[in-house]
Amino acid sequence: MTQKLNLNIGTIETTMLGPLWARATFSKLYPDLLNDPKAAQIIKILDYNFSKVQEFLDEWRGLGLLVRARSFDNALKKYIEKHPNTTVVNIGAGLDTTFFRVDNGKIKWYDLDLPDAVEFRKKFIPESPQSICIAKSALDYSWFDDIEFNAEKGIFFIAGGFIYYFKEEEIYALFRAMAERFLGGEIIFDAISKLAKIIMNRRSKKAGAEAKSFHFSVGNPMKKFPKWSNKIEVVDWFTIWARTPRNQNWSKKTIKMINIAERFKTAKIVQVRFLK
Repeated sequence: MTQKLNLNIGTIETTMLGPLWARATFSKLYPDLLNDPKAAQIIKILDYNFSKVQEFLDEWRGLGLLVRARSFDNALKKYIEKHPNTTVVNIGAGLDTTFFRVDNGKIKWYDLDLPDAVEFRKKFIPESPQSICIAKSALDYSWFDDIEFNAEKGIFFIAGGFIYYFKEEEIYALFRAMAERFLGGEIIFDAISKLAKIIMNRRSKKAGAEAKSFHFSVGNPMKKFPKWSNKIEVVDWFTIWARTPRNQNWSKKTIKMINIAERFKTAKIVQVRFLK
């Protein structure tokens, strides 16, 4: 019998549990969309009431987290095929389980997050020689020195649910610094539109003082990121649902919300390369 783990958690940890719950719950229902047994394993041992999480992350939002994860997985797997010994850095890792879905036994993996988040993560996902944590803010560039980087082996960054919590000037400075340091590397992340930022901030305000605010929004990535540096190139971008067929088992509300999101391009997946 699996022993349950009772949690006494704060705001940061609650934020981390939402995406984990969504991946565990909806990947069981739609494994063809994403298969995430590690997330399901972690959820199984938690003694925690997920009713509020479930209320906030209804079907279409939960499926959106699966689609984001699958989009990252696909891009990362393609990169690993070309660079089997690459370094991967998961920026704002939380309780993300991407490593367990893409590992080829050779990559070097780093999960970067704030100290409190890393401490919480280690309760469920211990470090290993191949996968280690860095307890720092992504805006503390000293983490650049904490990772192994060899331009020939390559480097790939993932940043899910990250950039829109920061001001544009902060992301601008981070990307420029990364472009100067990690030549030839790539990063994939999700971004929201200005309209989505307004809507999500209104919703967060209703949720209470502890809810995070959204700051950075992106219209056309091709017009945004290359202007930041001549070493930044957008290699791919698409609206988040553009490459996902609709499932007839999804609710009418879910399909309606997906169609609205696609019509107004409220959420995007963007992949950028740092040119040598």
